[in-house]
Amino acid sequence: MTDTTLTADQIETLRGRVRELMPQVRADLEDLTRIPSVSLDSFDQATVQASAERTAQLLRAEGLDVEIVSEGGRPAVIGHINGPEGAPTVLLYAHHDVQPPGNREDWDTDPFEPTEVDGRLYGRGAADDKAGVMAHIAALRAHSGELPVGVTVFVEGEEEIASESLPRILQRHGDKLTSDAIVLADSLNWAIGTPALTTTLRGSLRAVVTVRTLDHGVHSGMFGGACPDAITALCRLMATLHDDQGDVAIEGLVHTDAPEIDYDEARLREESGLLEGTELIGTGSIPSRLWTKPAAVVIGIDAPSVDEAGNVLNAGASAKINLRLNPTQDPQQAWALLQKHLQEHAPWGATVEVELDEQGWGFAADAEGPIYDQARAAFADAWGTDPVDVGIGGSIPFVQAFAEKFPDAAILVTGVEDPDTRAHGANESLHLGEFEKVCTAEALLLARLGAMRA
Repeated sequence: MTDTTLTADQIETLRGRVRELMPQVRADLEDLTRIPSVSLDSFDQATVQASAERTAQLLRAEGLDVEIVSEGGRPAVIGHINGPEGAPTVLLYAHHDVQPPGNREDWDTDPFEPTEVDGRLYGRGAADDKAGVMAHIAALRAHSGELPVGVTVFVEGEEEIASESLPRILQRHGDKLTSDAIVLADSLNWAIGTPALTTTLRGSLRAVVTVRTLDHGVHSGMFGGACPDAITALCRLMATLHDDQGDVAIEGLVHTDAPEIDYDEARLREESGLLEGTELIGTGSIPSRLWTKPAAVVIGIDAPSVDEAGNVLNAGASAKINLRLNPTQDPQQAWALLQKHLQEHAPWGATVEVELDEQGWGFAADAEGPIYDQARAAFADAWGTDPVDVGIGGSIPFVQAFAEKFPDAAILVTGVEDPDTRAHGANESLHLGEFEKVCTAEALLLARLGAMRA
């Protein structure tokens, strides 16, 4: 990949500047990580406010005009600084809220005391997504008050709880976020040493299915063998979600193939922790199965526990289904197809009720044009190797919200994570060497976009 908008000396100067900044960037990241800003209602929301205030303080120190906004949800931070006359404006997105730590016994270190082990910084939010916040700040610092572009920074406070108030923020504050390019730093890179641009994201929906077979529980010895119990009926119904090969069997869902990329079974097994002897499910290439084909997972069941189970035919049982969708699939259409499938496959005439819990669009970028070219060049400069375009099997519904609100902006989905980050799980961590490259790439991207101005 070649590009002439920056000289070799300019590139090396920015690399060196970021390298000098990293000790303080890391110290600020550790301070942010110590704030347990879990946005779930069951946690202390004063910590989310504290995280927003600390983020605002960091942005003000870089000369941005900053405000904290809240439109019925968690506090978000918006900061802006003008660039040179005629320069484009770049919106930098990240989020400062984090997932719950989960069981502390599953962590090798304190989740809210960032700890370095073998070149990785461990802690909840150290990667997802407080490193995204600090990558933006590092890029600002790298230009030492002489930004080549206008910059708006938007740091959300409720991404981990589905960004419920984001539409209201975009409606009421969208004029402050208008930009030529949007960098959404909440994804991952392909591997240690290989950067990536995320060009597709699957959509999603969650639904709760309740199966009823009796109007009350009855003795399993007296009535078993003639009367079906709800748990067995629920299991049979859930089994209809897949065919014998493991492909999703809901008729009418969109299935497409992902672009060819080298991702073999050995790598998938290592990254996922798949147990020896457990087979993969589905057909087609592994990227297609992970990025563009639908996936159905039963993520929870309400039924008596093993320890508390009695000899009873249970009258009712429920399951929560997580359905991942092709990036172009209309989630409302998918919801109708899921309902139809479950009703038509009700075993033994059982009563089936289906309730929608949550839904979100996927995203598919037309990742061509000069801004994408400059992004790929910046990644290549920072890593010394060309980036790859990847899809993500997970869903980030806010990306589509930005695409709809700002249809003329180029959307660059980037990130600080790698395949061993373990975001949302125990022992979440950030690879510090890769983090420096992320910061370097973003600083270079701002320089390259500034060089494009008329």
